Amino acid sequence: MKLNLFACLLLCLTPFAARSAEPLKIGYSDWPGWVAWEVAIKKGWFKEAGVDVEFVWMDYGKSMEAYAADQLDGVGMTNGDALVTGATGKPSTCIIINDYSNGNDMIIAKPGIESIKDLKGKTVGLEEGFVDHLLLLKAFELNGLSESDVTIKNTPTNNTPQVLASGEVDAIGAWQPSSGQALKLVPGSKAIYTSKDVPGLIYDCLYVSEKSLKEHTAEWKKITEVWYKVVDFIYDEKNLDEALAILSSRVGVKPEEYEPFLIGTKILKPAEALKAWEKGDGLDSIYGSTKIVDDFNVKYKVYEKPVNIEPYLDPTLTKEVLSK
Repeated sequence: MKLNLFACLLLCLTPFAARSAEPLKIGYSDWPGWVAWEVAIKKGWFKEAGVDVEFVWMDYGKSMEAYAADQLDGVGMTNGDALVTGATGKPSTCIIINDYSNGNDMIIAKPGIESIKDLKGKTVGLEEGFVDHLLLLKAFELNGLSESDVTIKNTPTNNTPQVLASGEVDAIGAWQPSSGQALKLVPGSKAIYTSKDVPGLIYDCLYVSEKSLKEHTAEWKKITEVWYKVVDFIYDEKNLDEALAILSSRVGVKPEEYEPFLIGTKILKPAEALKAWEKGDGLDSIYGSTKIVDDFNVKYKVYEKPVNIEPYLDPTLTKEVLSK
């Protein structure tokens, strides 16, 4: 097919860089604080904001692999996993704190075990070096136990429901949806400790590459603005049914089934986000939380040496957007 003269002239006069420019690519996965981006996607808010962005739906582990392979400009990761990807060769910078886990990460025990202290001498199935290993150790610290008091059975998180049901272990550590599946699969099982007991232990964020942040600062600022539009939408009670319909459709469940997942995720309102960005040693600060995770990663040889966490955290765009 021949181009008409006007189209030809337009194509010829368009700079090559503009013709070949690609959207910013962000990997997101099945966690409520990241599924929340679906609201902006469905409502066309990125187009309204004048930013060209493509959200790529992936399994969590694969999204981090794709980011590390330079196939993505940004990705939803926990603050701990960001340190892992950085220590293995792909540093990143958090520009948005989406949420902290508020109950979706759980230590689930079989019937007859009522508390963390009851785990002494038992076997726990979890994925070593991941966030629910950290959650278990924090629970032990606060309940007078140590890791030597139990036997850890290294288990991929998505296999933990079946392992608990098989009787191979007495308890598991898992996050949603695996934690919810385990509770359904094993009658009488119960969550004896959750991330709601230690708010701020697990922060979920948008991390972007240093190169992309430097070259596309204006675009990332617009994306940050859109995020807080999403937050306002979700927290407006009149939008709850619509929000649940959008979020649940992304992961293929009914809205009423998705609501507990949302409740178990503390999506941070603007004032809460600014508070979490304040430097401090405790879990109410992403700096304190990330230092704790770094210590954990070194102790369990996820990587060898402590990392400098400062380059991984940059509140600049959030503060600019929320100061308006």
